[in-house]
Amino acid sequence: MLIFEYLEKNAREFPDEVALVEINPRYEEKSRITWKDYALMQPEPGKEFRREITWKDFDDKANQFANLLFTRGVRKGDKVAILLMNSIEWLPIYFGILKTGAIVVPLNYRYTADEIKYCLDKADVSMLVFGPEFVGRIEAILDRIPDVEHLFYVGEDCPGFADSYENLIKFCTRRKPDVPLTLDDDAAIYYSSGTTGFPKAILHAHRSLEHVALAEQNHHGQQHDDVFLCIPPLYHTGAKMHWFGSLVSGGKAVLLKGTKPEWIIKAASEERCTIVWLLVPWAQDILDAIDRGEINLKDYHLDQWRLMHIGAQPVPHSLIERWLAIFPHHQYDTNYGLSEGIGPGSIHLVVVNTNKVGAIGIPGYGWEAKVCDMDGNELPKNQVGEIWLRGPGVMKCYYKDEEATKETLVGDWLRTGDMAYIDDDGFYWIVDRAKDVIITGGENLYPVQIEDFLRKNEAIKDVAVIGLPDERLGEIAAAIISVKEGCMLTEREVNDFCNDLPRYKRPRKIIFAEVPRNPTGKIEKPKLREIYGGKNLISDQVKE
Repeated sequence: MLIFEYLEKNAREFPDEVALVEINPRYEEKSRITWKDYALMQPEPGKEFRREITWKDFDDKANQFANLLFTRGVRKGDKVAILLMNSIEWLPIYFGILKTGAIVVPLNYRYTADEIKYCLDKADVSMLVFGPEFVGRIEAILDRIPDVEHLFYVGEDCPGFADSYENLIKFCTRRKPDVPLTLDDDAAIYYSSGTTGFPKAILHAHRSLEHVALAEQNHHGQQHDDVFLCIPPLYHTGAKMHWFGSLVSGGKAVLLKGTKPEWIIKAASEERCTIVWLLVPWAQDILDAIDRGEINLKDYHLDQWRLMHIGAQPVPHSLIERWLAIFPHHQYDTNYGLSEGIGPGSIHLVVVNTNKVGAIGIPGYGWEAKVCDMDGNELPKNQVGEIWLRGPGVMKCYYKDEEATKETLVGDWLRTGDMAYIDDDGFYWIVDRAKDVIITGGENLYPVQIEDFLRKNEAIKDVAVIGLPDERLGEIAAAIISVKEGCMLTEREVNDFCNDLPRYKRPRKIIFAEVPRNPTGKIEKPKLREIYGGKNLISDQVKE
């Protein structure tokens, strides 16, 4: 079943029920605004911004945008890019593109102007939808993207070089497009997160989108009355693909524009959210805010919240122990995936396996997995190797990159680049990215293992371990540590704490600084290596 056919099904079965809610909590006083009121009623400064859209309106808007694209000459196989912050327009635009048979190309909203140009060129994009936050960046490359024939602007004060989405779409028919499509047709190009280099263009078929929706619904059992709180960026395969499970069941979703702990808890309470997908830093911040007394759970209605799950990075065991101590009725799951495998769920913990917290889990619905050596030979249990995946969600290729495709796809198996082992019970445990392994004095160090150990220190909020050049050992491990608010920590105290580690695993450098993460929560280790590689670092630092 094509992914947009679930939208059409929901529009028929639940036409007047709310499908999406957008909340901008940066305003204080609530003001409820429907989709139809939006053009006439902009939020006033100092007021919270809340909009909602029904399933019928959602599908109508998708059809209207598809028909608008047809008027601009879009054909099956053309590429249409989206460069928007999370908003209630994002998903109708996404589905409208898919309905035309065009290939949707979501772009990272952190991209610089040159990175935007690179991605538009790489994917052969002919049309671009963008928002007010990106006017300057688009204007800077306007004369260098001649192949982008049409630009659509979503928001007020449309620049002269683009067409106004709002002004045009209201004149377009709501008639469903009639474009013959199969599950094997090309659907989307997603860009890799770029944590190991410049992003690659990942081409997926409609089959991938269908599979991740079915897998998510199978893993987490979304029912029609579930409400999914979506916080991470929609351009990524993470949160949006988790929301696909709600799409299958016709459940409501809430798009929250902000990550402050009190905003997340308030949204979960007021919108009666039952499922919340978090990143590790956000979960940590919520627990810390509760510990400091900044959030009093008695002030909120959270009994309906049944599932908290985390993905995009390894999850410290101590974090989940703290979480379940405060929210003992919560189900918990962690999800492993990558954009080349259409995001989350190729391996997941399963909600009943809280005794295995720390593992990424077992192969997900419809997926096969194995751990191999560098020659592709399957390894026995408890030996570290690379995770290989096979299933309906594997990418078709890296678009216009045959060499990289051959390195990553071996027959119908996907090489992930992630190092792991399988324990005696069949659970997969991530060790690290192959490219992040530190070789020091001939020994392999896996930064994730050191990071997990350091996170047990109650004064540490976040940590990243990277390799730095060393004349004698080749590389040494350096720990970049972010300290919790109100805590103090010295290098000497960190070193003393690490005495329980084997000597060769102990960090040789301690750096107190913020740990940069991308919008999907992954540590930006190339950035850290660029910042700290080759520098003389000051000893005995103190962070307050």
